[in-house]
Amino acid sequence: MTPLHAPSTPSDAGAGSAGAGGAPEWFARPDAPEGGKGLRFGCTMCGNCCSGPPGYVLVDDDECAALARRLGLSVEDFIRQYTNVMSEGRSLNERLGPSGYDCVFLDRQKVPGKAVCGVYEDRPKQCRSWPFWPSLLASRRSWDAARRTCPGIDRGELIPLERVRVLRDSITI
Repeated sequence: MTPLHAPSTPSDAGAGSAGAGGAPEWFARPDAPEGGKGLRFGCTMCGNCCSGPPGYVLVDDDECAALARRLGLSVEDFIRQYTNVMSEGRSLNERLGPSGYDCVFLDRQKVPGKAVCGVYEDRPKQCRSWPFWPSLLASRRSWDAARRTCPGIDRGELIPLERVRVLRDSITI
């Protein structure tokens, strides 16, 4: 699950990130791809963000409870069946498939040629905030590296600058 895991690209400290000597974020500058108005993203349902080398999708207690309710399980049963503890925290399980390690809730059968999240409405904030993670927004280089894996980056709907910031600030990855 490469993109939804620990980022593989360094953050390029000081390359226009917020707080770097008071400089605006690279994506908020007038010379940014959308003139500083936000970033484009449109999910293509490729599943790349939910598959790849072993990784993690962190879940907190509230997310475990919501997912347990969705599946009609007790929280304890959900945790036992669908999660494991890693050094980063509690993570959803993965299963090995033809595309690598898929999130346990990724369904590649439901819609031919697409990868569908089986718990989309209750997906964890790590998933909800993709691709607007601090590590990917730290520099244009990091964003461009993620774009090589995610065909929805820089395409689709314009996500306004304030929404990008809210999503970025909702997670620390």
